[in-house]
Amino acid sequence: MQHTACYDWHVSHGGRMVDFAGWEMPIQYTSIIEEHHAVRTAAGMFDIAHMGRLFFSGPDACDFLDSLVTNDVTKIAEGQIRYSLVTNEQGGILDDVLIYRFPEEYLVVVNASNREKIVQWFLQHKENFQVTMDDRTLSDFMFAIQGPLAVEILNPLIDTDISQIKYYWATATHFLDVPVLVSRTGYTGEDGFEVIVSGEHATEVWKTTINEGKDRGILPTGLGCRDTLRLEAAMPLYGHEMDESVEPYTAGLGFGVRLKAGDFIGKDALVAAKAKPDKPVRIGLEMQGKRIAREGANILSGENKIGEVTSGTFSPTFQKPLAMGYVPAANSTPGSELTIDIRGKVVGAKVVELPFYKRETS
Repeated sequence: MQHTACYDWHVSHGGRMVDFAGWEMPIQYTSIIEEHHAVRTAAGMFDIAHMGRLFFSGPDACDFLDSLVTNDVTKIAEGQIRYSLVTNEQGGILDDVLIYRFPEEYLVVVNASNREKIVQWFLQHKENFQVTMDDRTLSDFMFAIQGPLAVEILNPLIDTDISQIKYYWATATHFLDVPVLVSRTGYTGEDGFEVIVSGEHATEVWKTTINEGKDRGILPTGLGCRDTLRLEAAMPLYGHEMDESVEPYTAGLGFGVRLKAGDFIGKDALVAAKAKPDKPVRIGLEMQGKRIAREGANILSGENKIGEVTSGTFSPTFQKPLAMGYVPAANSTPGSELTIDIRGKVVGAKVVELPFYKRETS
């Protein structure tokens, strides 16, 4: 398995390591609930170096990406980040990605489980473009600091006043004297940042940030609470809420599609999908009792199966089981009463508005 640059630190600090998409990653250090609450109330530090980081340069870099992703790459300003999808000819989602624009290059951040597939997809379609792709996943390191105290903890260590970075913008700056890329992005529903630094400085930067926040409640946090946090924020996860059989409009990701922009692979299929009147709807479900509805559990209306759970967990914030899934539009109204078959036992569930959790903003 692959190891990130901070692997030894994780092991020596009690990280419980698991295989995730071919990477040995910490799922937790203390407990998922404790780490979850740290992110909601103070700050958490996530090693996300397993995420793919593909840099594109050359005179056709913009046009190349614009031909492969659903958002309008030509409209991304320097320093800006846009959420987008990579789709196949049928409009199915190959991956959801973040596209960064810098003065001389573009960065595409892809899911760890899809990196090799997306690299091959890009290579397959670059023949007619003057573009160079540089996969820096193994040479660089990426971490996230998330939570209401993220700005307070990270800002003293960065040359730039990161409190002035807007959401979904990034800047090249320095962490003390080490060059870094800092973006105001995350996958937890909280404020925070994601930082890219060369692998040789990874452990130093990681430890310095943890030390800066130790008196403010920061904790190292693993993939376990990353999942509970993103589910509370109703953020879809590849392989659960989306895959190659799901198109963006059904997944509720139409905000990442610009049909009036340039052509991209899958555009015609998405034009048809958007116009389709009977698309399934992604819903939130609040369970009765304490049983957790896991992925694949059948969602029922009366005795009829109407959908399946795509993600489910016990919410540390709300102290109850929550789930997401797809159902027909007629069954998606908040307040609707449904049931879920959990290993042969039918349990009541109520449709609720998404996201389950939304942080307070000043």
